[in-house]
Amino acid sequence: MPQRKRLHIGLSLAPTWLSGDAWRRANSNIEGIFTADFAVDLARRAEAAHLDFVFRPDVSYLAAEMLETGSGFASLDPNILLAAVARETSHIGLVSTISTTFYPPYVVARQLQSLNWISNGRIGWNIVTALQGHENFGHERMPSAEERYARAAEFTHLVHELWASFPHEALKIDRAKGRYADTRLIKPVDHVGDYLKVKGPLSVPAYPGTRIPLIQAGASESGRDFAASVADLVFAPAPDIEAALELRRDLHARAQRHGRKPEDIRLLPGFSLFLADTREQAREMFMDTHVRLDRPRKFASIKEMIGLDLSEWPQDRPITQADLPPPPELPHTGSRTHTNMLRRLLERESLTVGQLLLRPEVVSAAHWQVIGTVEDAVQQIAHWADAGAIDGFIAAPGGAVESIDLFLEGVVLRLVEEGLLRAEYSGTTFAHHLMD
Repeated sequence: MPQRKRLHIGLSLAPTWLSGDAWRRANSNIEGIFTADFAVDLARRAEAAHLDFVFRPDVSYLAAEMLETGSGFASLDPNILLAAVARETSHIGLVSTISTTFYPPYVVARQLQSLNWISNGRIGWNIVTALQGHENFGHERMPSAEERYARAAEFTHLVHELWASFPHEALKIDRAKGRYADTRLIKPVDHVGDYLKVKGPLSVPAYPGTRIPLIQAGASESGRDFAASVADLVFAPAPDIEAALELRRDLHARAQRHGRKPEDIRLLPGFSLFLADTREQAREMFMDTHVRLDRPRKFASIKEMIGLDLSEWPQDRPITQADLPPPPELPHTGSRTHTNMLRRLLERESLTVGQLLLRPEVVSAAHWQVIGTVEDAVQQIAHWADAGAIDGFIAAPGGAVESIDLFLEGVVLRLVEEGLLRAEYSGTTFAHHLMD
């Protein structure tokens, strides 16, 4: 058998295993989620398992109503948190999420390059354009998706220009001659674009010998094209293998149109794992997690996304493709990717309301999901990998602390045995891990 291509695997630092009602378990340590120790412990365990990176998602607003029944999106600032994690780890990549819609590019370039120095070359940038939060930054409205991605393209190019404006080679540190730097190598960017204007140069020199990898989470038409032009990794929903295969093929074709090689861009879908010793226990854990599912809120979300009102729908009547209203000419202001995934699900399957409300397109972000044992997860991962559907995944264990334990101590070990994951690190930078 030919040697398998090794996967690139990240782990979410968001406490996904405490979502729903899972935080109510006695051993959840929900009290610790706003401490650095919580993330440091997780990152150390992920590093011991030789994963490529840990990943801190982020949003720029607080849905206060969600805090009644769980922690929702409340979280520490990812850059500050990863600075603490960097000091307590030595090899694993550290991916921060920063929006190009709200923040100044000079600040983003400086923060990320600072983190790259603090971590010795282990930082990655998850580029997001954001869906909400404009009121927190003085904006009257959210820009359209097309406008957000156009700004993101200019923003990302400008950040690269800023990183290059103070090259590491400019540092001479010649004590004998009293020369600290060759200022001829330090150049302002003098950028004037459609959305941004920055003089530069950056006040932090580039970290030597490596680069900062880019991750992009968009899977809409605009998001795919932007990702294909700049991203090393694409983190996108793929609830089934057909969706992953289509997305990976499309990203490769778009990458080539942007003058890149297909292998330059790697698809890592989110992977929700509800793991237990038996399938029955895993299913029970999944159902316990979602026992207090807010049906009115879910019905309102479904109606907003696809225009279908399920509030009075008979519980035993399946929803069929014929029941779907035509797609609106102008989609709602939320995630178009999530909307398309939900509509795709109902066009492919006939589900009762109860079944629909437990599908990942409704209870989560439409991510790939396994509810079962360690071996069930390994078999699915191997199947998707051997089919060429993925280059890796970002793990988001759910349901209980035991689920993340089984992932790190069971699934990862089996993937090493299957030749799908490194047994040890061969380098110390995030960019190196992606080439390994």
